[in-house]
Amino acid sequence: MKTAFPIVFFLLTITNSFGQTKKEQKPLPNILIAIADDHSYPHTGVYGFAETQTPGFDYVAQNGVLFHNAFVAAPQCSPSRAAMLTGKNIWELEEAGTHASNFPKKFKVFTELLDAHGYFVGYTGKPWGPGNWQISGRKQNPVGKPYNSHQLLDPPTKGINSNDYARNFIDFYNQKGEGSPFVFWYGAFEPHRVYEYQSGIKAGKNIEAVQLPEFLPDTEVVRNDVIDYILEIEHFDNHLLQMIQFLEKKGELDNTFIVVTADNGMPFPYAKANLQEFGTHVPLAISLPHGIKGKEVQDLVGLIDLAPTLMELVGLEDAMTTSGKSLMPVLTQAEHPTHRSHVLTGRERHTHARPDNLGYPARAIRTQDYLYVHHFKPDRWPQGDPVPQNSENDQRSKAKGFKALYPGYHDIDPSPSKEVIMAMEGSSYFKRAFAKRPQEQLYDIQKDPYCMHNIATQPKYREVLSQLKQQLFRDLEEQGDPRVRDSPVFDSYPRYSSMRNFSGFNKRGQYNPAFDQ
Repeated sequence: MKTAFPIVFFLLTITNSFGQTKKEQKPLPNILIAIADDHSYPHTGVYGFAETQTPGFDYVAQNGVLFHNAFVAAPQCSPSRAAMLTGKNIWELEEAGTHASNFPKKFKVFTELLDAHGYFVGYTGKPWGPGNWQISGRKQNPVGKPYNSHQLLDPPTKGINSNDYARNFIDFYNQKGEGSPFVFWYGAFEPHRVYEYQSGIKAGKNIEAVQLPEFLPDTEVVRNDVIDYILEIEHFDNHLLQMIQFLEKKGELDNTFIVVTADNGMPFPYAKANLQEFGTHVPLAISLPHGIKGKEVQDLVGLIDLAPTLMELVGLEDAMTTSGKSLMPVLTQAEHPTHRSHVLTGRERHTHARPDNLGYPARAIRTQDYLYVHHFKPDRWPQGDPVPQNSENDQRSKAKGFKALYPGYHDIDPSPSKEVIMAMEGSSYFKRAFAKRPQEQLYDIQKDPYCMHNIATQPKYREVLSQLKQQLFRDLEEQGDPRVRDSPVFDSYPRYSSMRNFSGFNKRGQYNPAFDQ
């Protein structure tokens, strides 16, 4: 008996320990990342934007955390997506920090790290891009393996992509191993242009109820353009809702981390490709398994914070070095410390819109109260060079059906709203959208959320401007921004998308040696 007791006790201890360990082990959470293409804050239902129905986004917000001050790293898709994947600002990413270039393999992305950690990784729709990921030696797009085989037989409008996002997600899910956690990147092509004009009205939207940002003129054409944009947001959301319902049916919803956001702002003049609010301020809702529910947050958040958040979520905090800051305290605590005092944004080249394929380098710092924007090359046209009437480019655009004077300012997507403002030459709408800008701009966001009034030269704001500029340049220097040391290297990086007939260097996919320093 004296010998048997210790053995029995030992076996019971091992059994209890094993059972306790097994009970304490939680399955790794699934991760669903839904990214709209060109979608500004506050254009969802839960934010109260008129005529917008987004039950998918609203579900995530109500079952997680709704953010009111989330900002992309750049107001353009490919650099914004690269920053999100790496947790770094665009000036830290070399070629990946400009639009439609390449993505150096040396920069770690969270999808690849999670893949190596046992996650099943894939995407549907728009991944990282536009750009050339193959040339850097990557085996696949940085967001994973594509699942795009299922197409809609009858898309709701002519402008909406035929990708059946929800069905492709189900295809992805069915291919993963039993019990394997997944990372799925749902990259909608909506609400990127083009839109079917008056599709919003045809769908029953009230043109009078829609809210216009102050920088857009209140005309019937512009109102139609905005509700057509809203309709495409709803298409993005509809497929998100289908994915959520599928996960609930499979019993996976309670163990899925869901992020819903956008890569940059709405494709309208003075929004996308601008560092003003409607180019960088985007919707964001995150639901965390067993996290806080129904919380609304006014804290400043950068989408570069997503990468370190995911790394902490799965216990890989040391797997990548980022300039982001984990959102886990915000997602898990009813009362959390202030997340950030400020966020940084920036832009380089957008399209081929100037001679020599030059970009428009600018950086900005946003606090709760102010937005300061610094233009490194204020002699350049911010939205691309105007194209003279009867020039070769003008004639080429007319041949495609565009109106006179419509060509030029190519960093602004072609649209009915752009046509309206182009016809208002000399107006404040025209100047705000197209004219050259002073080196410094400052906006009082609390009083001027649409960035209508530059107060940079007003004496009473001199100290505010000075403090913001110092903070911005201090951060840029710490993060090694080439523009701070007056390096033009960003203008040397190749563009792999289409080129226009501007003078000077215009060789697609090649480095410009004149700026390679």
